Amino acid sequence: MNDAERFFCSESDYEIIIKQELTMNKKVLVIVSSPRKGGNSELLCDSFIKGARENGNEVEKLLLREKKIAPCIACEACLRNGGTCVQEDDMAGILDKLVYADVIVLSTPVYYYSVSAQLKDRSLAGGKRLMNKEFYLIATAADGKQAMETTMNDMLGYVRCLSGSSVKGRVYGSAFGIGEIKGKDAVEEAYRLGCGC
Repeated sequence: MNDAERFFCSESDYEIIIKQELTMNKKVLVIVSSPRKGGNSELLCDSFIKGARENGNEVEKLLLREKKIAPCIACEACLRNGGTCVQEDDMAGILDKLVYADVIVLSTPVYYYSVSAQLKDRSLAGGKRLMNKEFYLIATAADGKQAMETTMNDMLGYVRCLSGSSVKGRVYGSAFGIGEIKGKDAVEEAYRLGCGC
C-alpha cells in the first residue's frame, strides 16, 4: 500500500490493510538433513511445520536424503558466471527453493559435534540472492544441549555469511533412538516457533 492509498482509506480500512500486511503468509522451507527416515530432528521439523501451517504460512519440507548433492569442488565458476554451479545435480533446484523462501529451517542430528554431511551444501552459488532470510535452527543429540552448541554455532556461522539474515529461534532436542524425542519439551518448542514464524 502506498502513501496515496493510505491517505484515501478510512481509518477502519487502514487498520484492516495494516493487519493484512502484518499477517502476510511467509514461504517457509524446512530442510531435513538427517539420513534417518523419521529421525528425531525430522520429528521436530514436523512439529515446526504444523505450527507454521496453522499460522497460515506456505511450507515445504525438503528431505536431503532423497537428493543427489555432490560436495563443492571449489572451482569458483559460480562466482564468475552469475551464480550457476557447474555440477549437474539436485543442488540447483534446492538453491532455487532457498532463494524463494522467506524463512529457512536448518535441522541436523549432531555428528562429531557438527552438522550432518548432507547439510554441508553448495549455496555459494546463491550469492546475494540469499540475503535477508529468517532462520530457525534445530539440532538433536544424545548428550544434551552442551553437545549441540558447536553444531548450532556451525549453522549460525552459515547464517552470518548471508547479509541481512538472522536466526529467529533454536531448538535443542536431546534424544538418540528414533522417536525418542516424542513427548519432550523440544517438540512443543518447535511447534511454538513454527506458530510464531
